[in-house]
Amino acid sequence: MRRDKKKRKGDRFGTQNKLSLFKRPEVRFKKGCPLSAKGAPEIDYKNLKLLRRYVSDTGKILPSRITAVSQNKQRKLSVAIKRAQFLGLI
Repeated sequence: MRRDKKKRKGDRFGTQNKLSLFKRPEVRFKKGCPLSAKGAPEIDYKNLKLLRRYVSDTGKILPSRITAVSQNKQRKLSVAIKRAQFLGLI
């Protein structure tokens, strides 16, 4: 008998593993970039209301995996936040 055809001890429950109930689902819906949408605000170091949404309470820039901002806009956003911090606006 081939190795992959052998019945192993952990295969009592068939193809579904016990832990598969607790795993994250494979299908995910991607959110669009909020700064690339139509009518989105311009990224500027003077727009403090926009910049504060992307800075944590401790003053760190939030990552794009949390804010769902595209890679290009995340770079522009981080430059604008750093400029505003340097000028003392934030």
